Amino acid sequence: MSGHYPGGSPTQHSLAFRVMRLCRPSFQAEDAILRLDPSDLLAGEDLFDDPRVSPHLLDRFSPGGGGDFSFRNRFQLQNPIDAMALPGNLILPQSFGAIFLGETFCSYISINNSSNFEARDVVIKAEMQTEKQRILLLDTSKSPVESIRSGGRYDFIVEHDVKELGPHTLVCTALYNDGDSERKYLPQFFKFVVANPLSVRTKVRTVKENTFLEACIENHTKSNLYMDQVDFEPAQHWTATRFEADEHTSEIHSQTRGILRSPVLIRGSPVLIRAGGGIYNYLYQLRPPLQEAGHAKADGGNILGKLQITWRTNLGEPGRLQTQQIHGTPISHKDIDVQVIEVPSVIILERPFLVHLCLTNQTDRTMGPFEIWVSRGITSDEKVVMINGIQKLNLIATRLGVQKISGITVFDVRQKKLYDPLPEMEIFVDTD
Repeated sequence: MSGHYPGGSPTQHSLAFRVMRLCRPSFQAEDAILRLDPSDLLAGEDLFDDPRVSPHLLDRFSPGGGGDFSFRNRFQLQNPIDAMALPGNLILPQSFGAIFLGETFCSYISINNSSNFEARDVVIKAEMQTEKQRILLLDTSKSPVESIRSGGRYDFIVEHDVKELGPHTLVCTALYNDGDSERKYLPQFFKFVVANPLSVRTKVRTVKENTFLEACIENHTKSNLYMDQVDFEPAQHWTATRFEADEHTSEIHSQTRGILRSPVLIRGSPVLIRAGGGIYNYLYQLRPPLQEAGHAKADGGNILGKLQITWRTNLGEPGRLQTQQIHGTPISHKDIDVQVIEVPSVIILERPFLVHLCLTNQTDRTMGPFEIWVSRGITSDEKVVMINGIQKLNLIATRLGVQKISGITVFDVRQKKLYDPLPEMEIFVDTD
């Protein structure tokens, strides 16, 4: 992490800030195929070519004391864990590294006195500056550091939950008295850029009264992400349940493998999304707001909710993100609702039959009267029926076999408003 010093060279100040990011170490893998043997430090491979060397000395330096001082044994794995090329050592980060949205930025800051004089009454401030805001992380104004001796230092740690993308600046300032009792002001700036660790793509599909939300999460980091939690928080009045593929279906029923199990709330082991573009899909079933008695459905039903995502990296570093509100297909709020309640199971040719309809007023005002009719081609003559509440429509079939009833239409006499016709329904017409 580099800094620049506005207003002149840092040598003009007795104090200077040094910043180190605090993060976990990583595994160190051995790339070399041949392994180092302690005897390599004392003798080389050409020891065999020297006729002056005693055979007893070769036995002493050879691996295992077997008299074979060649390198061919170096290819052999002495322990099964050697195949992982991990010697058990960890290495500290050698660079500042990438910082991702949703992580906690933790930094170790040291202010050093490189002059020959003591710095007194040191007021230290640390702020995180983004494109939208400036957040105070440390302020010692009320209790200044009394003194930092020559060659000494004052250390502290700051933390910040990263909630914005783009450029960030860690601003460190010090106000102090130098050796001449002159009050000096030292600002230093340390810049870095916050990247997005993952992307979330969503699709919303509506099937009858149910809405399904598919969320595809893609890993953009160079580290594996272990998803602890991917929960959908529904908006008010909505309910959400997650589906998961059935991975334990019997091999005999291979055609049904991968089907969706009954919706359950999942709280299992973390889901692995591999580094560099790995993806994982989540599916949720959303149920729409229920209609309360005497009231129409609530407005704003196209806002479904948002996703809460938490994860950890290989060595357990946590991360957390929350998506913006996810919108679905706007719910159309109908003034009235007409449904077919009952159709006779046996319909005889050229004999009248009754279709039971239910008309519901979904507003908070009185509506009607209504007229209901069936378009020509379904019945021998068009009949207009006055309807109020639950009524029955008298129809007659003129053809045998599977027929369709379509064109049942509702008309508001007072408002002169024609509503969409009911969906088609099939019937079977038989003879006596």
